[in-house]
Amino acid sequence: MTRIVGVRGADGEVLVGRLSEDGQEVAVIAGLAEFWTDAAAAMRRTPSGPVLPATGVDAVEQVPPVLPGARVICIGLNYLKHVAEGSFADQDLPEHPTLFARWPASLTVGGAAIPVPVDEAGLDWEGEVVAWVGQTLIDADPDEALASVVGYSTFNDVTARRAQKLTSQWILGKNADRSGPLGPLVPAEEVGDLRDGLRVVTRVNGEVVQDGTTDQMVYTVGDTLALISRTFTVRPGDLLATGTPSGVGYARTPPWLLQPGDVVEVEAERLGVLSNPIVAGAERAGLAEAGRTR
Repeated sequence: MTRIVGVRGADGEVLVGRLSEDGQEVAVIAGLAEFWTDAAAAMRRTPSGPVLPATGVDAVEQVPPVLPGARVICIGLNYLKHVAEGSFADQDLPEHPTLFARWPASLTVGGAAIPVPVDEAGLDWEGEVVAWVGQTLIDADPDEALASVVGYSTFNDVTARRAQKLTSQWILGKNADRSGPLGPLVPAEEVGDLRDGLRVVTRVNGEVVQDGTTDQMVYTVGDTLALISRTFTVRPGDLLATGTPSGVGYARTPPWLLQPGDVVEVEAERLGVLSNPIVAGAERAGLAEAGRTR
């Protein structure tokens, strides 16, 4: 399996590289901007840059290979059973998907600590798959839109439910610090069509809390990207988070939210496992300061 990751170079520049099969090294392919000029071709190239350690005391810092100006577009309520377990259960299924946005600053990588915001009783999990766009889309049809996808990643749309429900808009609850961990990018040709059904499983401290397949999605990747492209131009490096299966924590009786000390994992077939620890909100300032000094 090819795994593409971002790393931070010595001068602070984000580089894109291929993770070795054993996960010990990253072979640099290109700088971030160069990579997204033609990501499909870049992933096929033999890496010619330095080989950096991915583990150990000298490990390079991994970061999402996301352009600063990328749009992170998310589909809400995209699995029927997830709709049925939430506050929209008594409403008709909309003709068009519910879309909301994340800022790139909310994204992080596997292994990164996710802090609980001060006013939250905990955080909720939403394991899913992200599609990475590699070509410009303007007024695209669904087939063209699907063909623009260069890869997929595991994703956890970790949600601050109290903040999410303060208003009718979800933006606040979906953009808590480090609340959007992304797994490595896997080329689309190695993943196949999500309509064929990839299994997506979320675990909390080893216990399965979500278990679904991507063929259960209401709104497909091609249809959704095509719809979006009819309003604004979708550009290389933009991301589409495809929604989560049923089993989220707030819909349980009693509600179950992630607490400091918990470990949440998302495993998607052909994409690997994404694992992140939850930490107390008091650690948030230290995490933010570490980010500023990198």
